[in-house]
Amino acid sequence: MLTVQRMKPFLMSQEDFRLRLVFAYQYFSILKGEEVFQFIPSEGKEIVVNLNSLQVENLGEVFVFQRGSRFIRLPLYQLLLISDLHVHLSTILEGVVEIATDSVMPKEVAKEAEGIIVQLEMENKWRMIDFALETNDRQLFNELTEGMQ
Repeated sequence: MLTVQRMKPFLMSQEDFRLRLVFAYQYFSILKGEEVFQFIPSEGKEIVVNLNSLQVENLGEVFVFQRGSRFIRLPLYQLLLISDLHVHLSTILEGVVEIATDSVMPKEVAKEAEGIIVQLEMENKWRMIDFALETNDRQLFNELTEGMQ
């Protein structure tokens, strides 16, 4: 399991119902075991969130992290599955979502949507665990189940 050590958007911009979070060097880092990997904007560098549905829209965006000569390339959907990225995203979105949901959606609906998102993420994690078992991918299985005990 990966842990987000630091996640601070370099730039935030809102366009209609979408919020773009752009990241740069030194603003995003992850922990894998005891090692810190720094984000490098060589491929993907932004997360786009739909403020109506609170869904990340660009799940295929590939984020690259580096430590020395080693690189970790992760699509955003996988980063959401095997890390605590959603916790940091919700912290960033707290103020923005309150402003957006007050005028568009009642707070009860927003809370229910958040609950559904958590449930769907967990179901997706279970599907990824099943996939790891079917393909005999021990490393993926270990990463997905590491924090579940």
